[in-house]
Amino acid sequence: MNLVFKALNDPTRRKILEMLRNNDMTAGEIAGRFHISWPSISHHLELLKRSGLVISQKEGQFIYYSINATVMDEILKWLIQLSKKNKIK
Repeated sequence: MNLVFKALNDPTRRKILEMLRNNDMTAGEIAGRFHISWPSISHHLELLKRSGLVISQKEGQFIYYSINATVMDEILKWLIQLSKKNKIK
């Protein structure tokens, strides 16, 4: 879970997740929306993948990225449980 919070701590990675909320995108499509280098985007995508927040699928010469809903659901469930514990006290 530490990698998840590390990934979420960066505004660029949060923006990438927001972009993937609506549809899958290639690395080029993602990079095209930022004014940073391709290696930087690649680094952000790799960290998102290692954290489990994003999954990738190769189709031909393109790699498509999408949100991993399972990990998002686990995070939300954990946050809700944490919130309920605080209300009990």
